[in-house]
Amino acid sequence: MRRYGNSRHAKLILLSLLSIALLAGCHVKFATKIKPIKDANIITVSHRVAANMIKQTEGRLDPGQLIVTSFANIDDLKSSSTFGRIIAQQIGSGFSNRGHPVIELLLRDTVYIGIKEGEFLLSRALKDLTVEHDAQAVIVGTYAIGKNNVYVTTKLIRASDTVVIAAEDFALPLGPDVKKLVSIEEEG
Repeated sequence: MRRYGNSRHAKLILLSLLSIALLAGCHVKFATKIKPIKDANIITVSHRVAANMIKQTEGRLDPGQLIVTSFANIDDLKSSSTFGRIIAQQIGSGFSNRGHPVIELLLRDTVYIGIKEGEFLLSRALKDLTVEHDAQAVIVGTYAIGKNNVYVTTKLIRASDTVVIAAEDFALPLGPDVKKLVSIEEEG
């Protein structure tokens, strides 16, 4: 007759079960903490963009007034946001700080910029405004909202022939301030 009460065998089973129970309680979680995206200093970036554009215009930009328009959302060129307005104003102030007189136009409907066959077309209203204000060029821009950045393109377009005489592309991290400016609601 066989005995099932072997104490050595029972101790081994009990020790195994106890080890399994203890190890189950020692679950280690290796979750990676996602760091929040920090905002860039929009003013510093905007003024650097203006300085770079001014360098590009050497010999191609006569003294005279510039018009700056609100930057448009690339997905709807007739709409802007607080971001589109503030980035345009700050780039405009960068030009102004370097001696270029700037006229700001915050009404986007009257200054529609279209693209046809790769060329920029200034609306008739904007062409009229460049004549009225004796402006030699227009600062325009578009932006696209990505997952982690807002991508911005800005161009300085000569009013007389719509030739792009300077351009800059840049990205800003989509931190809390920029999210607010482009009207992205925080997920809660």
